[in-house]
Amino acid sequence: MSATRSWDRAASLPVPASGQVRPEVAALSVDLPSVPDLFTFMRDAEHRFETLRMRIEERAATALGDELSVLDVTLRHPGEARIQTSRPEQGMRAYELWLSDGEQVRTYVAERRTGTRRPVRTGVRGMDNTDLPGASRVYRALTPLQAESLPELFIHPAGYCQNVLATGNCRITGVTSVAGREAIVLECDHPRTIEVAADRPDFAVRIAVDQLDGVILRLEESMGGRVTRDAVVTSYQPNAPLPPTAFDFEFPSDTTFIY
Repeated sequence: MSATRSWDRAASLPVPASGQVRPEVAALSVDLPSVPDLFTFMRDAEHRFETLRMRIEERAATALGDELSVLDVTLRHPGEARIQTSRPEQGMRAYELWLSDGEQVRTYVAERRTGTRRPVRTGVRGMDNTDLPGASRVYRALTPLQAESLPELFIHPAGYCQNVLATGNCRITGVTSVAGREAIVLECDHPRTIEVAADRPDFAVRIAVDQLDGVILRLEESMGGRVTRDAVVTSYQPNAPLPPTAFDFEFPSDTTFIY
C-alpha cells in the first residue's frame, strides 16, 4: 500500500542523444510499485507498442438511466488513429467516427450525417519547456487522440495522473485481471476535478493499470459508494497487425460539412 506524494513528471520523459524516445522505466518489478513509480510507468505507456487495437465499454449513470457506449480504437505510431464510438441500444446508425493521419482530423456523426475536416491542433508552444515547473508542463503525445475521450485518458494517462489522481489520496490496493491482462489496482479518494457535480468529498476513483504497458484498462468513478461510471477494456491487442485500409474512410455523398 502506498500513500500519495506530489508527482509532477507528466512531461519529464528523458530524450536520449539519439533522439529516439524510450520509456524511462522498462518494466515494473514483481513487487507492487509505489504510487509515484506507477505514475512514471504509466506516463510512457504509448511508447511500449507500435500499433494498438482496443475496445472500451463504458457504462454511465445519467438522468435518463444507465447508458452504454462502445469505443473501438485503432492506432499506428506516429500519428495515425481511428476511434469509433457507438451506442448499441440506439441501433446501427448511432455511431461517431474520429480519424487522424497526424496532419488532418476528420469526424463523422452518422445519425446526423455531418462531418468535419480540420488540421491537427498543435497546442500551445513552449508548454514542454524544461525551464517551466513540472506541474506547468504538458505531455506531448506521440500519436494525438481525440481530446477529452476515454482512449486519450487510457493511452495517454500522464496528465490524468498529474492533474487529477495526484491531487487526491491514492493507494495501491492489489492486482486484478482485465481483458486477460494482469493489472495493478489504484484507488483515489476525493481527487480534484473540474466537474462541479463531482467536486464532493465522497467522490472516488479506482483504476486498473496494465502491468506490462501502463495503459489504463479500467476506470471506475463513484459518489457516496455508488458507481456512476464504469469504463472497462474488453479487448486489448498491442502490436496488432493492421490492414492497409485500417485508416481509410470516405464521407458518404449526403454528408453535410460543418467545417
